[in-house]
Amino acid sequence: MHATIPPTHAEPPLILALDIGSSSLRAALFDRLGRTVQGIDARQLYQVNYTTDGGAEVDADALLSLLFQCIDAALVQAGPLAAGIAGVAGCSFVNNILGLDAAGRPATPITTYADTRSAAMVPGLRADFDEAQTHQRTGCLFHPSYLPARLRWMAQARSEWLGNSARWVSLGEYLELRLFGQAAVSYSAAAWTGLLDRSRLCWDQPLLAGLPIVVEQLSPLVDVSAARRGLRTEFAVRWPVLAQVPWFPLVGDGAAANVGSGCVTPQRVALSMGTTTALRAVTDDADFVVPAGLWCYRVDSQRSLPGGALSEGGSIYGWLRDALRLAAPEEVEIALAQRQADGHGLTVLPFFAGERAPGWAGHARATLHGLSLATTPLDILQAGLEAVAYRIALVYQRLRAVLPAEPQIVASGGALLGSPAWLQVVADAMGRPVSVSEAPEASARGAALLALEALDVYSVEEAPDFVGAVVEPRPDWHQRYCIAIERQRELYATLVGPD
Repeated sequence: MHATIPPTHAEPPLILALDIGSSSLRAALFDRLGRTVQGIDARQLYQVNYTTDGGAEVDADALLSLLFQCIDAALVQAGPLAAGIAGVAGCSFVNNILGLDAAGRPATPITTYADTRSAAMVPGLRADFDEAQTHQRTGCLFHPSYLPARLRWMAQARSEWLGNSARWVSLGEYLELRLFGQAAVSYSAAAWTGLLDRSRLCWDQPLLAGLPIVVEQLSPLVDVSAARRGLRTEFAVRWPVLAQVPWFPLVGDGAAANVGSGCVTPQRVALSMGTTTALRAVTDDADFVVPAGLWCYRVDSQRSLPGGALSEGGSIYGWLRDALRLAAPEEVEIALAQRQADGHGLTVLPFFAGERAPGWAGHARATLHGLSLATTPLDILQAGLEAVAYRIALVYQRLRAVLPAEPQIVASGGALLGSPAWLQVVADAMGRPVSVSEAPEASARGAALLALEALDVYSVEEAPDFVGAVVEPRPDWHQRYCIAIERQRELYATLVGPD
């Protein structure tokens, strides 16, 4: 069975899946088996406004306008197939926040997870709250990417945002408000805020008591199956075929990626690498102790999502390739595949954008140690890619502690799958086989599968599996990388602090 099929082979019910990424928007069609329907895939690019002081902002209405254009185009592409759409689902980049005024209009820009202006608020949060207890309740540590720090920063630096905002929502909630006049937030999206009690599935009152908002300014919490029907007139006229079908609340893109790549039980770990990197597993246990340095989000009311994310990934490869003016990608790939493990004498801390898991040192910056007159550009590239693999291995070691058995690792994402040499390095550093996901656009597929589950078509565990080739680790390389990982940890301890 193939993951992509022509329209003539699509089996109903069909799901229109919306995927709001950090640089692009997409609307695509999936059939009942979670297969992408060829030719029905509309996309729009957009840009985040990055400011010199660390801001990362997006205009909410401009973003939704582009998303609506994607829906327009996908319905045109679908033609007669559009009549078979049984639901609309979606996922979004997470940790975004938008203030709305009393009329429900944006009073602030959307600020994204990449906004670092609140970094100075983290020490105050650690002084006011027991971070270890908060970590276990919410699954999140104090960090600029989460809302506690950003809300405190707004109180100091953007008091007019707080004064003008009657309600605080995520992008998915604002979409729902525009389409239906009402909005709720999925447990999945809420879990990424750092404000959700992950076990009780309610807003965390102890934390909110120390923040400049009240619980009434947040949306009601719902499961991913809590669909809305009956589009407002403006949109019912625009998309009559979607006017009465269920629209499911958006989930976090990481949760959707796990589901879409088939990693829906503790027996599998999803390793995804695009611009950044994440390792995540799904479990139906919500009462475990979250390992130090990792987070625990939610897929839905029944499934937890422990794991860790790295700020580094494909961005490192791209930066090094451009800065070092390397040869064509295919030539570099051949050269990397011929090199020996850790044969360059370099140690790299790859924190070009600060560190998330496992140390959460947002202030950390990239370091290249061990340069000599013999060092070549290819040495530096190899050391940088190996350094990212070492961080992946460290996160995996901690995640493994909450899983019942040695899991299968399934890799997805263009940055990693686009470089077989790097994928081999990752398998060697982890000392574990890595399987390749053959499901294109795993996040959109995961949102579609969750919608099919809500429609009682089947459970996501029963969905067809699209996992392909396996990359086996090389034992001798793994031993060398274990030594190199310790060397990286020593440099980290010297420059950053204990991990």
